[in-house]
Amino acid sequence: MAAADRWVRRDVGKMPFTVDGTLASSTNPRTWASYKAAASSTVGAGLGFVLGDGFACIDLDHCLVDGVPTAAAARFLDAYPRHHIEVSPSGDGLHIWGTAEPGPGTVRTQDDGLHVERYSTGRYITVTGQVYQRGELLPI
Repeated sequence: MAAADRWVRRDVGKMPFTVDGTLASSTNPRTWASYKAAASSTVGAGLGFVLGDGFACIDLDHCLVDGVPTAAAARFLDAYPRHHIEVSPSGDGLHIWGTAEPGPGTVRTQDDGLHVERYSTGRYITVTGQVYQRGELLPI
């Protein structure tokens, strides 16, 4: 991901911005930047990454309680043992990064109550740098 010029800045409300502070678009590559440019920008509250070109993300909402996944989330995570996973800005969700063919996003609540969103194009996802792997939070 760091090598892809698909980076934006974001505000605390998750609105995407260019490194210069104008609104960014998840569908307009002219508003994206390199990781280096986005990371060195002081615009907003953090980073975001625009999905597409094979990059995809699964967003699990409200699945962490005091940093521990719910039983439903733990079962779901078992299917992604070698993926990069980050805690979302809320602190109680997870973003599972990977690859997928472009397709429409999906949002569903599973039978066990887990809320799962899948996106692979036309969206951007916040990036926190707060890595979650193997049942533990890792330092940035």
